[in-house]
Amino acid sequence: MKKILLSLLIALTVHGAAGAQTAPPFWADIVAFKKADAAQPPPAHPILFVGSSSFTKWKDVNDYFPGYPIVNRGFGGSTLPDVTRYFYDVILPYQPKQVVIYCGENDIASSDSISAGQVVTRFKTLYGMIRQNLPDAVVDFVSMKASPSREKYFTKLRAANAAIKAFLKNEKKAAFIDIYPAMLDAAGKPREELFLADRLHMKPEGYAIWKKVMLPYLVK
Repeated sequence: MKKILLSLLIALTVHGAAGAQTAPPFWADIVAFKKADAAQPPPAHPILFVGSSSFTKWKDVNDYFPGYPIVNRGFGGSTLPDVTRYFYDVILPYQPKQVVIYCGENDIASSDSISAGQVVTRFKTLYGMIRQNLPDAVVDFVSMKASPSREKYFTKLRAANAAIKAFLKNEKKAAFIDIYPAMLDAAGKPREELFLADRLHMKPEGYAIWKKVMLPYLVK
């Protein structure tokens, strides 16, 4: 009996310790993607949208691009290291013919100590993983937008955009999709009417601009 009780105690202790472990950031989002894929398998070799909340909140993205096999796997609040961490969960399994990335804005806003150069290095790390594992895929980076609520970071953001653009210019099967200027007014200021009350996320009018700029880059 004592041995049985001891075994039960050990089992409960191990189970409790496992349950107490904290899941990594955004794991719930990854699990939700896996469940969605199990319920409805995604198309083969899709155009994969991955990155942060500007993609996450584009719930009706397929309506903007009819005829394009888009799978949206953006998870809100993510940074480039987060996307890199889940490369084998949210990118590689889909074997996409094209990977479209919107990320980096949260990196810059996460800390004043994060430099434009660090964001570029983070992007290059992610790009290298994609290129090594998916050599035939087209890889596009959508420029970080000028969100009115993040005006203090604009100088750093523009510098990171410019460096990523310069890097991709010399890469094959890759492009920099520049939505930044299309979202500015005649004075070079962000168009407030394109954004929700939080001045960070976009209204449909903002996504309409993205559609116009991005469409020529999408692979049929």
